[in-house]
Amino acid sequence: QVQFVESGGGLVEPGGSLQLSCAASGSLDKVYDMAWYRQLPGQTRKLLTSITVAGLTIYEDSVKGRFTISRDNAQNAAYLQMNSLKPEDTAIYYCNVGEAYSGSFWPIAPWGQGTQVTVSS
Repeated sequence: QVQFVESGGGLVEPGGSLQLSCAASGSLDKVYDMAWYRQLPGQTRKLLTSITVAGLTIYEDSVKGRFTISRDNAQNAAYLQMNSLKPEDTAIYYCNVGEAYSGSFWPIAPWGQGTQVTVSS
């Protein structure tokens, strides 16, 4: 079964930037909508942003204007450019494929290990 591998996390100072990447460990039967989730310390995993096959995007309010999702349809890969990072962005970031609909997202692949982002001075 296809699983996604996230990379690009690390330690960054407040105000800094990181770009996360996500790629499938195998091939998929078609191109799907994609999404990034994050799990803040002590909380459950929550939808952060999604992008449809056509390129339509939604963002959680706290990251609007700071984070940008993009994708490579040929690779079923997704990217998350994170700018102006804040300590409250510290979390494990995950990606997945599925269906974006009406502001929500239905993931269909098993979750990967995620990538840790720590924002601290």
